[in-house]
Amino acid sequence: MNDRVTVSIDQGVADVRFVRADKMNALDDAMFDAIIAAGQRLKEERGLRAVVLSGEGKAFCAGLDTGNFQRAADASRETRPQGRLLPRTHGIANRPQYAAWVWREVPVPVIAAVHGVAFGGGFQLTLGADMRYVAPDTKLSVMEIKWGLVPDMAGTLLLRNLVRDDIFRDLTYTGRIFTGEQAFKLGLATRLTTNPHAEALESAREIAQKNPDAIRAAKRLMNALPVMPDAEGLLAESREQDALSGKPNQIEAVMSQMQRRAPNFT
Repeated sequence: MNDRVTVSIDQGVADVRFVRADKMNALDDAMFDAIIAAGQRLKEERGLRAVVLSGEGKAFCAGLDTGNFQRAADASRETRPQGRLLPRTHGIANRPQYAAWVWREVPVPVIAAVHGVAFGGGFQLTLGADMRYVAPDTKLSVMEIKWGLVPDMAGTLLLRNLVRDDIFRDLTYTGRIFTGEQAFKLGLATRLTTNPHAEALESAREIAQKNPDAIRAAKRLMNALPVMPDAEGLLAESREQDALSGKPNQIEAVMSQMQRRAPNFT
């Protein structure tokens, strides 16, 4: 995994970096495996408070390794397996989808720090994060239509809740390249910053100082609410609040504020 993705953890903040810089962090089989392995590890990591995703070198992720397209083009219709993406190999997802979706399953906030380019599958990886900190000159694209394909790394599911329906369709139908500044105007970038990685780490450390029980509860709610009827959503909110109220970490959050000191959460 370390030749594709590295994970370092400091005081509850995981710094996850794509390190295939010589290929602009393009997605080959080993890269998919490493991203999924990193996400699965962090799902079980005790004491985790927040995660930052970034890419080393010139890009966050340039999308699918073009060698994969060449291999697909070389394969005949007879030898290429049909329905190969249909089996659900990772819960509700197949393998490529899970590389993006796993970050929704990581129980703490995930911030994508995006620079250079985020094309196709690379762009869809950013959508799996809770938030996206993007450099203004970053180039992004839902690029699958360029190759005669549709977004297939959970991108359609993740994108539909971020932009208007007509914008969603425009980006998907045209595959046009847009900048970080345009992404911010569209609602696809949470923050514009010239140093996405540093600012994402700063935010992650700030989140790490909040009640970790409340942060995890908030992520559960926000993941579930878009597909919940209103009545179920209101009930889920009440359940989470009841489970938090009066517990040691919630009391510590109140006391640290009243005593003007750093919290000491368990």
